[in-house]
Amino acid sequence: MRGRKPTPTALKIIAGNPGKRPINAHEPQPRSDLAAVPEWMTEHQKDIWREVVELSPPGLLKDVDASVFTIWVVAFDLYQEASEKLARTGMLIKAPNTGVPMQSPYLAIVNKQAQLMLKAAAEMGFTPASRSRVVVKRDAAKADDPWSAIAGG
Repeated sequence: MRGRKPTPTALKIIAGNPGKRPINAHEPQPRSDLAAVPEWMTEHQKDIWREVVELSPPGLLKDVDASVFTIWVVAFDLYQEASEKLARTGMLIKAPNTGVPMQSPYLAIVNKQAQLMLKAAAEMGFTPASRSRVVVKRDAAKADDPWSAIAGG
């Protein structure tokens, strides 16, 4: 997708739709919160899942986000494992056949998993920059009032 990320509809309404572009009145609104941990995950991945769900703001993660969240959890687990092994072996190792110093294969794994984590984190509102664009509805009574966020609600 090219260009800037779209502004969430709720923010457009609160700002008075400054771009005067049509507002999507039929934007999907996921209803059920993310809860179930996939059975196939390792115990460590399940622990990561539960901890992050518990630490996330209520209403942020929805069942529809499970696939992206799963990618983040698995990438985080692999990142941790590769980072621990990289700390033990160092960034350079000797090539098995020649003995010439070469980059540790764990460094490539760490870098790749970090990229995956950051991409998935931005999609879910886990980074400071993406969190500033997320609006979490805390109260169903105020959810229909786009001005409640400005009025201190």
